[in-house]
Amino acid sequence: MSVAINSLITEQLDALLHGETNLVANLANASALLKQTLDDVNWAGFYLYQPATDDLILGPFQGNVACVHIENNRGVCGTALATQQVQRVADVHQFAGHIACDSASNSEVVVPLTLANGKPLGVMDIDSPSLDRFSAADQAVLEEFARVLLKHIDNQ
Repeated sequence: MSVAINSLITEQLDALLHGETNLVANLANASALLKQTLDDVNWAGFYLYQPATDDLILGPFQGNVACVHIENNRGVCGTALATQQVQRVADVHQFAGHIACDSASNSEVVVPLTLANGKPLGVMDIDSPSLDRFSAADQAVLEEFARVLLKHIDNQ
């Protein structure tokens, strides 16, 4: 089992995004921070909601190439978007409808991102090559990370 995610990452994110208003820059730096800070992670990034097509499109990320479009309510990311609930999956190969963008990924946590006005921004997606990588404590830290990120985005 990997080391738990340290809550210090949210403070690092807050400092990193201070004063920056560009969405792409903020998401790019957030994904880089996740990838370089988290142990046993092979992909960290964002999918952005597209209201016109009611799906997700690939946003800034760190890791191997990824699926570009994900339908709402399909796979782990689409389920997180549709339910607006965090999806923490110990074994993605057991998740009904899992989309295998990278066969090396075995566990995943996806946090929905909703703006202060109630509109969905998309999802934050983190994958690991290990089974059962993410604990409930890790999920709590990642949810706080998402809140800090959204605070900076909503202030734009």
